[in-house]
Amino acid sequence: MPAAKLLLVEDDQALSELLEYRFHNEGYNVRVTADGDEALEMAAEEVPDLVILDWMIEGTSGIEVCRRLRRDKSTAHVPIIMLTAREAEDDRIRGLETGADDYLTKPFSPRELLARVAAVMRRIRPALAGESITVGDLTLDPVAHRVERRGRALQLGPTEYRLLKFLMENPGRVFSRNQLLDGVWGTGSDIELRTVDVHIRRLRKAIEMENTKDPVRTVRGAGYSIES
Repeated sequence: MPAAKLLLVEDDQALSELLEYRFHNEGYNVRVTADGDEALEMAAEEVPDLVILDWMIEGTSGIEVCRRLRRDKSTAHVPIIMLTAREAEDDRIRGLETGADDYLTKPFSPRELLARVAAVMRRIRPALAGESITVGDLTLDPVAHRVERRGRALQLGPTEYRLLKFLMENPGRVFSRNQLLDGVWGTGSDIELRTVDVHIRRLRKAIEMENTKDPVRTVRGAGYSIES
């Protein structure tokens, strides 16, 4: 399996060099920049498997880089771990609401960051390699475009399939309707937000089975997620 591609955006040169060295030793393919504008260009040129993103960087701020990566269809699915010296709870919430998947406050142990990145990669690697993705009793084969639940093949429409795949690639993460529109239908789509609810209902109907719980969770005021 090819090495996972990391984009490290950090303007502390000593920390950046240390992290680059540690990740290279762990077998990752690491590209590094200290500039937010360059980070966006690098992500557009070659979509990374994961972004490690400092909040306070040169050029476009980390929080804005995170927002733009989430708005771009090609990078909307890419996990983002934010690094920051900002400890306030409001700042952490703002980072997560902007689209970060995880948040690490400086100073931190490089071992902890390595462990968090490894945990994310264990989750997303099956999808990157074209292998089947399993969440709970649902299994999705991205090569055969086949979905099974408890061994039974399910019939999904193309949009419901893409929606399920997007959710299964990010189990447990809550996506707003806007994020689902960007990730499944693409940025710039003129589809109305309520269309997401329609397809969520169709998806639920397609995967429902007797005596099983609904794996698609509605989080009031926030959006949807898929749970094991």
